[in-house]
Amino acid sequence: MTERPAPPDLPAGHEPPAAALFWSAAPVVFVLFWSGGYSFAKLGLAHAEPMTMLALRYGLAALALSPFLLRRGIRWPGSARHWGAVALTGFLIQVVYFGLAWLAMKRGMNAGTTAIIMALQPILVAVATARGRGGWLWAGLALGFLGVLVTVLSGSGLGPSPGLAVALALAALAGITLATLFEKAHGMRTDPAVGGVVQYLVGLAVLWPLAAATEDMRIDWHPEFVVAIAYLVIANSIVSIGLYIALLQRGDATRISALLYLVPPLAMLLAWAILGEAFTPGALAGLALAAAGVWIVNRPAARG
Repeated sequence: MTERPAPPDLPAGHEPPAAALFWSAAPVVFVLFWSGGYSFAKLGLAHAEPMTMLALRYGLAALALSPFLLRRGIRWPGSARHWGAVALTGFLIQVVYFGLAWLAMKRGMNAGTTAIIMALQPILVAVATARGRGGWLWAGLALGFLGVLVTVLSGSGLGPSPGLAVALALAALAGITLATLFEKAHGMRTDPAVGGVVQYLVGLAVLWPLAAATEDMRIDWHPEFVVAIAYLVIANSIVSIGLYIALLQRGDATRISALLYLVPPLAMLLAWAILGEAFTPGALAGLALAAAGVWIVNRPAARG
């Protein structure tokens, strides 16, 4: 059976008001929830090792989404190609991106260094999808990256970044970039619950044996860990990833990827609010630059 792409969404201005409001709020919710993952991951990693924590996160996320598979009218992938596409996206995001990024931090790279490497993703996506693009788009991408750079350099220090950790982080960057490009290229819509369950089962199947082989898999069920894993499962694994995939399937990959420029500065702001970490004037300036870059990339003039 040949899988047909889903029909395009109604253009802006022709959607029901509730749908228009949802899609207007979706990028904001995605950025806020994704940015908060840094602080809550830091809380949780004090009580469990990275692969163990990720495997637990994926198992709980799959369980949380499973009841939604029973609802009426659900659209299941209709071909082996579609099932394979969902699984491959899950592998690239949940195993390559999250797994290698967390492993890089375990090997000595701090969150700020990891964040700035991941902030290269919009540049890579723009280069890969640059046909017919105007100069405003490149100006916005450059300004956004400058904001990320200012934010990270304004911190108290980037910490140690051994060669292996850098290699792992670059491989993680390749994972999220390839997932973004692949999700746009195959053109098939996937029900969020189906896609989520498949992706998290793929992540669990790979990372659980890896954790068993390389970590002691002990968990300290401290209240901080419980709060952290709850946030990572609900806000990051279900809401943020679901919105990211939905936005990719709906819109331009470069503009959506540019939202990730806001993540490092907002992550620092949330770390200040949640963990009491320092938030410098330089970080505030970086947040303003990143926001300006995202606005420029999303201007109609930047799309042509």
